[in-house]
Amino acid sequence: MGTVIPMFPLGSVLLPGMPLPLHVFEPRYQALVHDCLESTAEFGVVLIERGSEVGGGDVRTDVGTVARIVEAARFDDGRWAIGAVGLRRVRIEAWLPDDPYPRADVAEWPDDEEDLPAVEGVAEVGARFRRVLALAAELGLPVPPATVELADDPVVAVLQMSGASPLGPADRQALLQAPGPASRLALLSEMLVDQAELLEAQVAMGGADGDDFGEGFGQGPEGL
Repeated sequence: MGTVIPMFPLGSVLLPGMPLPLHVFEPRYQALVHDCLESTAEFGVVLIERGSEVGGGDVRTDVGTVARIVEAARFDDGRWAIGAVGLRRVRIEAWLPDDPYPRADVAEWPDDEEDLPAVEGVAEVGARFRRVLALAAELGLPVPPATVELADDPVVAVLQMSGASPLGPADRQALLQAPGPASRLALLSEMLVDQAELLEAQVAMGGADGDDFGEGFGQGPEGL
């Protein structure tokens, strides 16, 4: 038996270290935020594979991320605007009834400590990452600047690039589920090669088709 925590099923993937802005308007999630703030301020985030964020009846992944609320504002009508940050990866052991809101029994799933990336490999992928950001910016896509600063710690840098790259939810979920940083870096490198080719083709054609970059990329705060 792991730890039972409140859960936000979303249409996007949260990686450790990534920020998560949320606009919470559904009553059950308003209650979730209230209860979180009264206790640890932590909740879990998982990707919805099929279905909708609102109303229930969705199909959820079995790997997610624990997030902590770092700022919260409540409106007069009960809605919340919160800012959270991803902390650590977890496996979903079992889902509990969605009453009064989604909850799950989760187990910590730390990265494989022996699966460490080489500094040289991080630098090589980092150059590819900046190229992709520059191309995406040229097409007017909402990405960080290509000059974004990466952490000196290669493990953190890999997570930063995984979270900031213009990828769809399925790709980002695959990165979350990689055994460790070196495996995540190798997978990200392959994804960035594909993204660079796609972006270069879009630049050559004089524009971008947002559908090519996966549902959920470049959106603002999620609404629940």
